[in-house]
Amino acid sequence: MIDYSSFLNHLSDTALEPWQAPLETQLEDLWRTLKDGNLPRLLSYVDALPEANTTKVSLSDIVTATGDISDTEALRTQLKNLIPWRKGPFDLFDVAIDSEWQCNMKWQRVAPHVSDLNGRHILDVGSGNGYYGWRMKAAGARTVAGIDPSWLSVVQHLAVNKYIADPSHTVLPFTLESLTPNLELFDTVFSMGVLYHRRSPLDHINELKGAIRPGGELVLETIVIPGGPNESLVPIGRYARMNNVWFLPTADTLASWLDKMGFVEIKIVDQTITTPEEQRPSDWKPGQSLENYLDPNNHQLTIEGHPAPIRATLVATKPENQRLKRYHLD
Repeated sequence: MIDYSSFLNHLSDTALEPWQAPLETQLEDLWRTLKDGNLPRLLSYVDALPEANTTKVSLSDIVTATGDISDTEALRTQLKNLIPWRKGPFDLFDVAIDSEWQCNMKWQRVAPHVSDLNGRHILDVGSGNGYYGWRMKAAGARTVAGIDPSWLSVVQHLAVNKYIADPSHTVLPFTLESLTPNLELFDTVFSMGVLYHRRSPLDHINELKGAIRPGGELVLETIVIPGGPNESLVPIGRYARMNNVWFLPTADTLASWLDKMGFVEIKIVDQTITTPEEQRPSDWKPGQSLENYLDPNNHQLTIEGHPAPIRATLVATKPENQRLKRYHLD
């Protein structure tokens, strides 16, 4: 069981207060029915983390906590037990976590195009271990609720937050589909690296819209293919060795999907080819990575012969007058 009481208490003093009771009930239901034998092992590594006195936190390209710690080698050992670290980088008391993804590169592409995050309540869908959430907090966000069904991601966030100690940023062990529907509470909703894993991309977009308050903003980042309007790839078999990739639209097609689902002010703000500089193996994520997923003779193609990954970011607004049926507790 993970203690989310600090985050729940934080919600009570914010515009997210209507979510507090249903979230508390959902967590209680989860703990009552949970039969995952892996979680106690992961939590034991967090319990074994050494105590520290954090004197400075820096939420910049490398999310950093510094100060006095009782046992640096014990810290390294327990953090290594939580391998693979896919998102980062982090540096905790001079233990540098060199993650597979250099997420600071994506954040540098995305951040200039989103609305001012100061004071905003944010939902980060598919948050992983919360790296982007820390960057959102640095930009002034009042609340960041990450959701990710991976227990490893949830526990990695717990490990980092043991030393940063911010109750307003959490990672919850849920999918968007399992979240309280049609909350319409969040000022900004991020979905980065999720859409291509959804069998129904329009349903995913609609669920994202249901979480956003009228007038709020969606930041959608996903893999796209080259081409024009009304084009999309549904890869047969694997894509870049992933077996759970369903729809890869062009950026223009993705914009048309957002339009069809009722968003306005839709902007394609970035399209960037993923490179081995941004995604590569490390001591904290050993094994294969992007270079192994590409055609060795032509990096413009995946190993299967599909167009290599291009990450597109789109920003859109939910209209002020577009209010959905609200969720009510019986």
